[in-house]
Amino acid sequence: MPISPSSVAQAARKAVAGRLKELRADAGITGPELATRCGWSHPKTYRIEGARTPPSADDIRRWCDACGVADQADDIIAQSRTAEFMYVEWRRKVRTGLKQLQNSYVPLFKSTELFRVYSPTLVPGLLQTEGYALGLMSSISRFRDIPNDMAEAVAALLERSRIIHEPGHRFVMVIEEAVLRYRLGDADAMAAQLGYLLTAGALPSVSLGIIPASTAVRALWPQELFHLYDDTLVSVELMAARVQVTQPSEIALYCKAFEELRSMAVYGTDARALILKAIEALH
Repeated sequence: MPISPSSVAQAARKAVAGRLKELRADAGITGPELATRCGWSHPKTYRIEGARTPPSADDIRRWCDACGVADQADDIIAQSRTAEFMYVEWRRKVRTGLKQLQNSYVPLFKSTELFRVYSPTLVPGLLQTEGYALGLMSSISRFRDIPNDMAEAVAALLERSRIIHEPGHRFVMVIEEAVLRYRLGDADAMAAQLGYLLTAGALPSVSLGIIPASTAVRALWPQELFHLYDDTLVSVELMAARVQVTQPSEIALYCKAFEELRSMAVYGTDARALILKAIEALH
């Protein structure tokens, strides 16, 4: 049975509560003693430990100070924020159409210097052509029964994607070879998309790696589609929601995974050969 986004979010809240409870136990402090040191009522301690009341950043700092582990506060604060804002449901993001969703990324894109993208199923949005994007968004709109604003949404995506030509940004993208074979749009749209990959992959600011399907021994199994924005945010795209990861230790895990995936990819001439092979298979 699939796990719902709300269930996962609640589990994340409980993980924060459990971590705080462990700190108190390790410090040998009772609940009432911790409440006194933190300057709040005894029931508040138990509400936080029971995941009934989400702790504020100030609550966490006081808790860690009281337990003598002030150095752990920042990581737990980030973990708590992730728990509270973990799931941005696609239904809410796209209820007024896909154009708004595309535009919502613009501030984040402009503030990011290093983009790292791993995709096992789709051409990364920053490298999508008009025909490919139209095929993808048409499927999303039909599947989710949302307002049809395809033309505006595709225009917004293409406008947003111009950032790959702007100075001050670097893009490292890794895709599975299967991405080249999944057809979104007709043969002409796919040919145009694959042809653009040949061009975009040669841009000075873009590194495009492709993990061959024939890779004998994988360093890491295929993952879900995720984006790394500098070292401050990971966005993981699932069927029901987009997970936003901000906890430093979890971001570090995604950075490690990305490097493992990147190490299996081929680049330059070898990557071009895979793209050309996919183009030939269209005919």
